[in-house]
Amino acid sequence: MEYSDLMIFIMEMLGTVAFASSGAMLGIERKMDIFGVNVLGVTTAVGGGIIRDLILGINPPVTFLHAVYALAAVITSTLLFLAVYIRNQVFSGNIARWYDRIMLLCDTIGLGIFTVVGSYAAVAAGYQDNHFLVVFVGVITGIGGGVIRDMMAGTMPYIFVKHVYAVASIAGGIVFIVLYPYTGRIVGMMTGAGVVCSIRFLAAYYRWNLPRIH
Repeated sequence: MEYSDLMIFIMEMLGTVAFASSGAMLGIERKMDIFGVNVLGVTTAVGGGIIRDLILGINPPVTFLHAVYALAAVITSTLLFLAVYIRNQVFSGNIARWYDRIMLLCDTIGLGIFTVVGSYAAVAAGYQDNHFLVVFVGVITGIGGGVIRDMMAGTMPYIFVKHVYAVASIAGGIVFIVLYPYTGRIVGMMTGAGVVCSIRFLAAYYRWNLPRIH
C-alpha cells in the first residue's frame, strides 16, 4: 500500500469511527437497545459511502466488499454503548449534559473527512473535469449517513437545522477540487476537511445559522 493510499485509509477509518459514534449516541439518547444503537452507528458510518458508490456506478458498493468499515462501526458503537451503560449504572450519570458536544465533535470530523473522501472517489472514477459532480458526490457522502440516521431515529435531519451543516460540506468539496490539480490528493483532502471542520466549529461557537422563517 502506497503512503497516500494509507493516509486515505486512515482518514476513512477516522471518519467511520466518528460517524459511528454520532449514530450510536443518537441511538443511546433515543433509548434504543444495543442492537438498535449498532444499527444506527453502522448506518451513519457507511450510509453516505453506499449512496456515493451507487451514484458513481460502483457495484457492489465498497462497504460490502471490505467488511472492515462496518466492523469498525460495530466495535465503536458497542464500546460506546457499554461505556455509557456502565457509567450510568455506577455513577447514575446523565448523558444530556455532554450529548450535544459529542455529537458536534463526531459529526464534524465525520463530515469533513467523508466530504473529501467522496470528492476524491469521484475524481478517481474519472470525473475530475465535472466539478459539479465531484462536489455533489462529496457532499452526499458527507451528509448521507447522517440523514438516514436521523430519519431512522425519527428526528429532523441535522442538515436542515444545525449550524450551516451542508454549506460547510459544499465549501470543503470546492476547496478540494480547486487545490487537487496543484497540491495532489492528500494535501487537497486534508485542507478541504480542515475547511469543513473549521466552518462547523465556528458556526457552533458563534451560533451561525442560515436564515429561516419563524
